[in-house]
Amino acid sequence: MSHLFLRKFISRVVSLTALALPFGPLAANAAPSAANLAMIAEPQTLDPMGTTADLVGTIMQHVYEPLYTFDAKWNVVPMLAESLPKASGDGLTQTIALRKGVKFHTGREMVADDVVASLQRWMEVSPRGKAVAKEVASIEAKDAYTVELKLKTPYAPLLSQLALPTGMAAIMAKESIAPQLKDFIGTGPYRFKERRPDQYTLLTRFEGYASRTEPASGYAGKREALIEELRFVPVPSANTRVEGTLSGQFDYADLLPVESIGRLEKAGNAVVPIMTESFGFPYLVFNTKEGVLASQPLRQAVQIAFGPGEMMAAAFGDTRFFAVEPNHFPKGTALYSTAGADKYNQRNPTVAREMAAKAGYNGQPVRILASRQYEFHYNMALVMAEQLKRAGIKPELQIVDWATLVQRRNDPKLWDIYVTHSGQFPEPMLSPPQLSEGAPGWWSSPAKQAALAAFNQEMDPAKRGALWGKVQQVVYDEVPYINVGKFNSLSARAQRLQGYTPSAWPFFWNTSVAGK
Repeated sequence: MSHLFLRKFISRVVSLTALALPFGPLAANAAPSAANLAMIAEPQTLDPMGTTADLVGTIMQHVYEPLYTFDAKWNVVPMLAESLPKASGDGLTQTIALRKGVKFHTGREMVADDVVASLQRWMEVSPRGKAVAKEVASIEAKDAYTVELKLKTPYAPLLSQLALPTGMAAIMAKESIAPQLKDFIGTGPYRFKERRPDQYTLLTRFEGYASRTEPASGYAGKREALIEELRFVPVPSANTRVEGTLSGQFDYADLLPVESIGRLEKAGNAVVPIMTESFGFPYLVFNTKEGVLASQPLRQAVQIAFGPGEMMAAAFGDTRFFAVEPNHFPKGTALYSTAGADKYNQRNPTVAREMAAKAGYNGQPVRILASRQYEFHYNMALVMAEQLKRAGIKPELQIVDWATLVQRRNDPKLWDIYVTHSGQFPEPMLSPPQLSEGAPGWWSSPAKQAALAAFNQEMDPAKRGALWGKVQQVVYDEVPYINVGKFNSLSARAQRLQGYTPSAWPFFWNTSVAGK
């Protein structure tokens, strides 16, 4: 990028002057045990069910907890549930025993009525919950500590869906539940205290927290709030997050530009760069409902025009941070498949131009929605626009802040492609949300429904791999989204932040701040 040095110079000046104003007093007035955590943006909501955005899940997983969670090997294990469900012989009835003595932030004990009310709201509000709702026949409290969930058909992804931190099946105090949450009352190790827009979201230690006793493993096991206060600070500029980390302003900074790793490595013992391997995959969501790309033949032409290899190189540069692969899941895993691979990374403008003409394309702009708060999204969008131009397709870049993108993507009249990314999870139905019905992009077809029904109803892990290959083939054929590649992420922590475990959604229980 030719303007890289200018950007770095500007960001240094900004960090030494203007940024001292909003964050300086915050640091000066910090509690004896506090952590300043630089996030990529202001969260558009604090409702953990209301969005699948990683930022909201990252913050609110400290306040709310699910029935189940993931350990360090991505196995589903109990959190608020006492144990894994007891399933009936046909797998349709799942009986969930709850832990006793778990307290909400108000001091009241969690019981089955809270769980039922929470899951009902989740199935009404959350994009993930809505997908599960189609599989659920009923859910009820059998007694104070037992919940019975009945399915219409076997549904293999159920526990993984209940465990995910984004679009979370969060257990809330029943009395706090409302269409628009005003009171954020969960069971987590931290409680919500204050939100100051564009300054911080403040969480404080919950003294009455009832932890599990198993050893900590990933998101599972023992959780301790060793830091008194967590301040999640929105810092939209990626380079400002770098400067704030190097200056000691932040104890942690999320999703940093790959090109900053050299400066972080040279910072000495004060800063620790963090590479989170197998972090996730960028993907491009197509509007299949309205606009120019509602035409499947034109989406196929765009897929032929795109070169994900160029996009990944522009997004990450350093080959330590990315892989260009057609398979949605890594080689060696049960869901590895090369189905549709012949349609990946073709970067063929000539064929794309011919296909677009046959599809009736006549020069309409293709509106690309992207945010610069994720720098790699922005860099991919720039390359994407050039690849479309080479194929004779007119791009229209719309660069907005992340909160605006998340809002706009819900309106099919406003965009044709948006750029996003997801964590790399072991269960396909966890992401991208477009595999479910109703998520932005609004992909729905008989082929999709048939392939996913066969995949989701198969309970034998050994048989699900081949069935996933059929789903992946439909994705390449119908082009509801393009999986661009795989990437490792870069973040950083201050040396004084101890006990941090690299993770897809950063968490700060079991961490401490030395000297505070």
